[in-house]
Amino acid sequence: MLSEFSGFPAGTLKFLRDLAKNNNREWFQQHRQRYEEFFLQPSLTLIEAMQKPLAKSAPLLQAIPKGVGGSLMRIYRDTRFSKAKEPYKTNIGIHFRHQLGCDVHAPGCYLHVAVDECFFGAGIWMPDSEPLRLIRTKIHDDPNAWKKVVGNKRFASQFKLHEERLKSMPRGFAKESPMAEAIRLTSFIGVCQIDEKLLGGPELVKFVDQAVRDAKPLMNFLCEALNVPY
Repeated sequence: MLSEFSGFPAGTLKFLRDLAKNNNREWFQQHRQRYEEFFLQPSLTLIEAMQKPLAKSAPLLQAIPKGVGGSLMRIYRDTRFSKAKEPYKTNIGIHFRHQLGCDVHAPGCYLHVAVDECFFGAGIWMPDSEPLRLIRTKIHDDPNAWKKVVGNKRFASQFKLHEERLKSMPRGFAKESPMAEAIRLTSFIGVCQIDEKLLGGPELVKFVDQAVRDAKPLMNFLCEALNVPY
């Protein structure tokens, strides 16, 4: 049992800022205590604090307070296939995964804490070809259901859809489709910004829980398209 979440310490953003300026293993090892105090422990405490709220608002989303293999994304970057060779991420990433999802491409909710931006996201990021086809087909076959998602007053007032799209229609879908804008999306993510002031207090738990509730129209649609419960 971790301590009660009281907010990210004042040193969290400073640690991330300093890490961005000194992104190397030697500096990180010298400041590992700061990593544990300002990054690891408050993140795990927040994840544990989200367990009860999620059990009510989205019981199939998991909040697993583990340093490895849980909801907290690793600070270590995979540099094998990247031109950027800095070994560490300079943000906190917390992913509340769907229990039927095995990776970040499954529908879920995500909390991002960084010096330049803090946000909450819900949906599915860059899905593989088959789930992507299923979602696009759902939009094509049931356009009213998609319109109800983006037209939901609570959702629309809180979230902005990620708008990266293909330049042309994907294979199998007519160019003249009235749902072309939605079908060409490459991710189906709703994002809402988080005021930095919220990070330092326990109110962040309530904010994230409410954001999960507000994102339900999108999450329901995606899970229906993928034939999984939500």
